[in-house]
Parts: sequence; structure tokens; C-alpha cells
Amino acid sequence: MLTRRAFTAGVGAAGLGAAASRARASDKVVKIGVLTDMSGALSSVLGTGSVDGARMAIEDFGASVAGMPVQLVFADHQLKPDIASTVARRWMDEEGVDLILDLGSSSAALAVQSVVASKNKIIIVTGAATSDITGKSCTRNSFHWGYDTYMQSAAVAAELTRRGGDTWFFIVVDYAYGHTLEADARGKILQSGGRVLGSVRHPPDAQDLSSFLLQAQGSGAKMIGIGSAGDFMDRVIRQGAEFGVWGKQTAVAFGLQLYNIPAIGVKNMQGIVHNSIFYWDTNDQTRAFSKRFRDRNGKPPAETHAVNYSAVTSYLKAVRAAGTKDTEAVLKALRELPVQDAVTPNGQVRQDGRLIRPTYLTEVKKPADVKAEWDCLNVIGEIPADQAFKPLNESACPLVKS
Repeated sequence: MLTRRAFTAGVGAAGLGAAASRARASDKVVKIGVLTDMSGALSSVLGTGSVDGARMAIEDFGASVAGMPVQLVFADHQLKPDIASTVARRWMDEEGVDLILDLGSSSAALAVQSVVASKNKIIIVTGAATSDITGKSCTRNSFHWGYDTYMQSAAVAAELTRRGGDTWFFIVVDYAYGHTLEADARGKILQSGGRVLGSVRHPPDAQDLSSFLLQAQGSGAKMIGIGSAGDFMDRVIRQGAEFGVWGKQTAVAFGLQLYNIPAIGVKNMQGIVHNSIFYWDTNDQTRAFSKRFRDRNGKPPAETHAVNYSAVTSYLKAVRAAGTKDTEAVLKALRELPVQDAVTPNGQVRQDGRLIRPTYLTEVKKPADVKAEWDCLNVIGEIPADQAFKPLNESACPLVKS
């Protein structure tokens, strides 16, 4: 059953009895909450697609597991950590939600991660990128199923450096996200024998990026790492194409999403490289899953849409294996069971809660090679799971045994 829950600040005294009654009733129901951006800047790559990814997994179980019905609720956190925390508390305290997933915003994810741990429930982050989720902020109740800043930048930088792209220049947005992408990539480039020839940081509101692009072009670097997101990334790539930068140097777009490509245009993006958790046209399984999603949504799934399917599938498998929705039993099963589904091949959950799995090195096609709508990427390589994510021995997670 899919139920949309509007955000409310709290429950008045008159509603406490009803809330307690609902909580008791939910003891016999497995309840999953998708807490995401439904209306803001990330809604196209999260939003209703995130809800549908989770719903498809529930449907595959016949909306029932271990003799209990499975219900789905969702809410819009508006990219605000205070709203996300309030919704999470209400869901767990009053509505008996057992699992919260998605999150989408790193600040919202970290805020909810702390709340979930205090309530001894489970959170699987699928749409937020900060590596702190399984780093210094990790908890025994939390998992990170989707992309993170290390996978988006360091893993692909190391792989491309080994392939001969051994000189780099960075154009990154001047706030924490861009700084982290650059720092992670820079470390792996140097470790892999490459060189960083320079970097520039553009203000978040910069409209004219010509001076930054000319510096990158003038550096002579083989690879240009773009550490931006949303409209910022669109602007860098469009203006770089106008200057003819990408025809001479290879752009690596950290954090690129499939949905960015039609918006920017294949003509402006041909040859741009990206490390992806999921691409709809990778193999027969991904194509079959994506057809199901596209039949409902009119377009293939973005990464988080697909990863929500995988996360909910694994959670329900864990409940089935445990024979209960008890948090301790499900946490144990989540860490022990292999992760294998249409979205995630050969996945394994580490003790820090990080799901490791192979990722795909993709390149935007030339316009002449595009045969159909959304046929815009070539898979040019695979990065093994143990190289795609931060090594466990580099983790700051307090759960990791030295």
C-alpha cells in the first residue's frame, strides 16, 4: 500500500492516544519510509522515482514478508535537516516505521542517521553522497547503499590515471562538496603516479566560468575533473563545450547523473567520463528492470531510483531470513547476506555499513552513435568493488576494528 504523508510539525495532546494505537498496530506490519526531496533541486533524480523504486521491490515480495504486510510511506524533507529529523522521529515514534531510506541531502542524511540510532531502527542511505555516513558518523544502525564522494571522484581518478590520464586540473564548486571531491581525487592521483597541475574553485553563483575554463585549458592537463552538481555542473559543461575544451582534454564529471545528459545535450558532452553505480543499459537484467520502471515513469531510473529498489530488496530479504522485523535480527542478516539483485551484482556489506559492489566507468556517446532516447552512455570499464570505495583500513568509522 502506498500512502503519501504530508509533513506536520508534531502531534497535539488530543492525538497522542491515537498515535499510540497506531504504533501498537504497526507491530504486526513492516513499514518502510522514503524520506526524500519531492519538490526541490534534487527532485528529478530523487522524488517520485525514489518512491517507485522502493515500491517495485515491495511488489516483488507480494507486499508481504515473514507473514507480515509491508507498507510504504514517504515525505518531502525539502532538503532541510530539521524537517528530515522531525519527520523521522514522528515516523518511528507514532507510526512504527522500521526502515528509513533515501535522504538525498548529506546534511539531512547525517541528521536522520543520528535520530535512527537513538531509536534503534534502521536507515539505508541511498541518495546522499558524503563518505562520513560510513566514516566518522557511522552507526551500527546505518548503511550506505548508493554513491559517495570517494566513489564519485577518487575511484575514477585512480582508474583513469592508471589508464594513462596522468595529468589533472580541477574545476570545483567552492563549498564542502567540491572541496571533498577534489581532495579525495587528488590523493589517489598522486598515489597512482599522476600529477595535479592546478585547480580553481568557482563561487556557487558564478554565471560566467570562462576564466576558470581557460585556466584549465591552458594547463595542458589531459584530464579535467569537474566537482560541481546540478545547475553548476550544467554551466561548466555547456561553457566548456563552447570553448572547445572537451575536444582536446577529457572531462571527468564527478557526480554526473543520467538525467543531466539530455538536459545539457549529448553534443555538449561527448567523451565526458563518469563513474556510475547503475546504468540502465548495462546488461539484460538492468534493461529488464529499467523497462519496468520506464513503463511506470516514462523514463529509465536515475541511480538513486534503482538503488532504492536494491536497498528495499535486501532489507526484505533480511526480514525474511530473520523471520522477524526485530532490529537486532535484521541488522545481523543485512550484514551477513550477500547482495545480489537486478541493480546490484556481487555486493557485500562491510562492518562500517558500506555496501561495496562493482561500479561502471561510462563515457557520453557521440551524437552519431545515439540510437534511441536515453541511449547516451557507453560502458568502457568496470571498477572492482574493493577499488570503487574507500578501503576499510582508511575508514574513520568507530565500528571498524583495527
